[in-house]
Amino acid sequence: MESAGGQRGRDGGTQRRSPLDIILSQIRRKHTASDRKPLRRFLSQSSHQTGIPEDGEMEGREDRGQSPGVVEAASSEHDVGWGRVCVFLQRLGKMADCRSLSVAHCDLTATDLLELGESLSCIPLLEVVDLSWNSSVGGGGLQGLLGKLHPLLRELHLVACQLTAADATVLGGVVSALPRLCVLNVSCNPQLTQEVDAGGFRELAASLSHATSLTTLQLQACGLTVDCLAALGASLRSLPSVRELDLSCNKSLAGGLDRLTLHLSHLTHLESLDLHLCCLTHSDLEALIQVLPSLMALTDLDVSSNKEAGGMVHPLVSALPLMQMRRLPLNSCSLSEESYTGLALAVPYLCSVDVSWCKVVGGHLALLLDALQPSVILELHLSSCELTSDDLHHLAAVCRRGCLSSLRVLDLSYNGSVGDEGWSALFAAGGLGSLEDVDLSLRPLTSASCSVWLPALLCALPQLPALTRLRWAIGSQEREQLQHRLRNRSILLEWDPDSIDEASLREQESPEE
Repeated sequence: MESAGGQRGRDGGTQRRSPLDIILSQIRRKHTASDRKPLRRFLSQSSHQTGIPEDGEMEGREDRGQSPGVVEAASSEHDVGWGRVCVFLQRLGKMADCRSLSVAHCDLTATDLLELGESLSCIPLLEVVDLSWNSSVGGGGLQGLLGKLHPLLRELHLVACQLTAADATVLGGVVSALPRLCVLNVSCNPQLTQEVDAGGFRELAASLSHATSLTTLQLQACGLTVDCLAALGASLRSLPSVRELDLSCNKSLAGGLDRLTLHLSHLTHLESLDLHLCCLTHSDLEALIQVLPSLMALTDLDVSSNKEAGGMVHPLVSALPLMQMRRLPLNSCSLSEESYTGLALAVPYLCSVDVSWCKVVGGHLALLLDALQPSVILELHLSSCELTSDDLHHLAAVCRRGCLSSLRVLDLSYNGSVGDEGWSALFAAGGLGSLEDVDLSLRPLTSASCSVWLPALLCALPQLPALTRLRWAIGSQEREQLQHRLRNRSILLEWDPDSIDEASLREQESPEE
């Protein structure tokens, strides 16, 4: 294997020294500040960017009584170590940054982890480490890495690393030694709690009580059980600074949420609580509703994809601090007409409304739209709501009144029952000057001609200056017209890959002449 220095010499056009050359050179050179030259970094970075002091800083340290020889040796060792980090990251196609290390999605091997672990001690100013989506981290690879972290670390991301219960134990020991840790994300590690008594996770949960600076804790899809909630709840009492708590996609906690809600009231600064897709039961929701009045900082509550939530909207809305709420997604919650009416009470305060996959919305969209506040609503998600042409006409009327002038995201996908006149009315209405993202895609393996209302959309495009993304199921002829009209604009056009282009099918099925 060629040395990193030799490779750089050919790439950069000038010969640079290898780490070994640097060390030998340091031994031979005189130990005086005047003789020293700034050591060239492996990547072109200033001392401010890399955190490595230049000569002036070294001299300042010597003036304060430090031995020049000691300072120079430490500097040399640090420079060589930092160079190894830079070469390692360069090989992975990553930029070197002394404060943030991200090697997510890099398919790291055991050898990579060993090399990385040896280099971490050379980055004393490191604040962010992201090792997500590297399966080799779990099963023992974590220990050699985390033991080298410096106490300045503020964020640690270990998403989908195949962490085991043993890794949870190791992680617990490290977390308690990181007094400045603000963000811990170990989502998508279902084996984290696979021990019979969840002992490893319980040790991790116990260690969190020492992470008093923690503001964000993400445990999505970690296989959390009722026992895990009890262990976690005990530590939450010591974490009043937590602002974001994500426990979503943990179906095994169903029926035991009260083990956690007993302690939630201690999170006086909690702003976001995510419990979507947790199979919450009626009793779980009752326990949650009981603690909501004490969460006075809450702005975002996600109980979507929990069918039982559809029958609890009225008490849920009544318990929330509505004046400050910004998100309350209820998509896939089996809303009834009564609960849909209850949601309308919260809508005026929300900047994002998501009732996708709720069939009750179809034919009754006016109830929701009439409650929107023009300067507040930014996102409107109405996917698969069985909307009708009348619903689209009402949406068009709201647009004309300027009530959606701040809207940035509009999702109308999977509403194939809307007729041509409905789509034409919407795009002819105007009033969507802030719109950035539009989804008009159809269900897989379905198609519908848009030739009738395509002219309305083409005429509306100049009135959509902020548009950056349009997703659509569209035939080849309409696609060419649209691409031609947008040829001078930077808009991402996404064609539904599963939609059927009827014209193409007819062309393929026609017999050859």
